[in-house]
Amino acid sequence: MGRLQLAIDVSNLDEAIDFYSRMFATPPTKVRPGYANFAIADPPLKLVLFEDPNGGGTINHLGVEVETAEEVATAEARLSESGLTTTGVGDALCCYAEKTETWIDAPDDVRFEWYVKTDDNEQFENIDVTTEETDHSCCS
Repeated sequence: MGRLQLAIDVSNLDEAIDFYSRMFATPPTKVRPGYANFAIADPPLKLVLFEDPNGGGTINHLGVEVETAEEVATAEARLSESGLTTTGVGDALCCYAEKTETWIDAPDDVRFEWYVKTDDNEQFENIDVTTEETDHSCCS
């Protein structure tokens, strides 16, 4: 079973953490400099906050978090077969997590990530594990 991910740019991380913790009656599962995420059970939601003092109040990206890498591959194949362009399935270190993911650009510059988190780490910038290249497009 997957859950929708909503990643928001916020101007004040501490204020946003306080607000969303009270709104969903759930504390964040991870807080790092300029970053927080929540695993909300009801409604099933992965809420991610990115601190951007100059650009708060905007959607950073949307996503679907699934339970296995196979589900990511299945989703990517379905998206590709339907004529949509994806980044392909890859492993990455990004947003303090190890992930298997694929990205797709929707109309109006809305970005979607289909992913499974496989572990935690202390890396914020996106590193493609296959090529070991840093890509600043992940989550920003």
